[in-house]
Amino acid sequence: METSNVIDPIASAAGSLGVLATTQQTIGIVIVVLLAIAGVIVFWFNTRAARPELGAEIELAPNRKPYYPDEELEGKVLDRVLGLALVLIAIIAVGLPLYWLAEPGRHDGADIAYRGDPTDPDDLGIFASRGEGLYVEFGCGDCHGGVQGGFRDHILLDSEGEFIALVPWKAPALDDVALRYDRDEVRYILDYGRPGSPMQAFGGPGGGAMTTQQIDNIIDYLFAISITPEEAQAAATEEIERSLEAGEFDDLGEAVFNLGLESGFAGGAYSCARCHTAGWSWGEPLEPGGGGTIGPSLRGGSTLSRFPDPEEHYEFVFEMPPPGAGYGVGGQSSGRMPSFGQILTEEQIRAVVEYERGL
Repeated sequence: METSNVIDPIASAAGSLGVLATTQQTIGIVIVVLLAIAGVIVFWFNTRAARPELGAEIELAPNRKPYYPDEELEGKVLDRVLGLALVLIAIIAVGLPLYWLAEPGRHDGADIAYRGDPTDPDDLGIFASRGEGLYVEFGCGDCHGGVQGGFRDHILLDSEGEFIALVPWKAPALDDVALRYDRDEVRYILDYGRPGSPMQAFGGPGGGAMTTQQIDNIIDYLFAISITPEEAQAAATEEIERSLEAGEFDDLGEAVFNLGLESGFAGGAYSCARCHTAGWSWGEPLEPGGGGTIGPSLRGGSTLSRFPDPEEHYEFVFEMPPPGAGYGVGGQSSGRMPSFGQILTEEQIRAVVEYERGL
């Protein structure tokens, strides 16, 4: 999926905000203009009412000028002031409610402008458009193949920091990240990166260069461009069928576990082995399920001891518990493992669960 022009969505969204129902703004402007005109009229009358200079301080000083007599002060002068006050109260009493009458509509319009029109798939909104710009600026697409998965050169080091090899690391697709993680989980990855992989920390908490708002806008963009579960499952099914027909794997469970190993499909985003098999991410997998860079080893009956009940194992793979929640026997979710329930079918998940339980 190619990223669209960054400026056009922003201009479109900003234009939408300006064209939205602005009755309350118009009323506010009219009130301000009327008050300004009234101020000019008062200033003009005060200027015209100024006394000509007579040359004597006793005649010029305001505190020396004889004031209105009581009859005039409590008559037409008081009536004039009270009348003006009544006009101002009427403007406030009528104008202010009219000004705020359309405020809920303005809020809704602003929300659409910033978050995008849910009925228009091409309208990313201002927030997501900013995220798209940041995605390009920070070169995220250089590793992730735009958003569909790609490769990134990565230097492997040993435990003492010595060079081992330069390898082409599979970077996962991100057009389905909203189907695999919730916003907080994506934020954690962006903030702290993925240790042991080319994915660096981008957020301030992890020492990265992005602000909290920039991270939020990146997430807005990724969620705005997300494919649907139906599209994800269709793409995964097509790739699984291709790999089985090509003889790359022996059965459905193995094909799902290693989805994208030979073809690089979605950068391994749909694959279990990407995290659970050492060397898988650069095309040199060791024993299946043998401890990858992030996920633990699944060999030697470890999945059976964690999940004595196969159904509980299935539910875990289908939807990862929220961070801190318990699962299986003594397990506690860290939020790092994705949920596969929206990108794989039930048949595929049950097949990979059976495969893992046999490692």
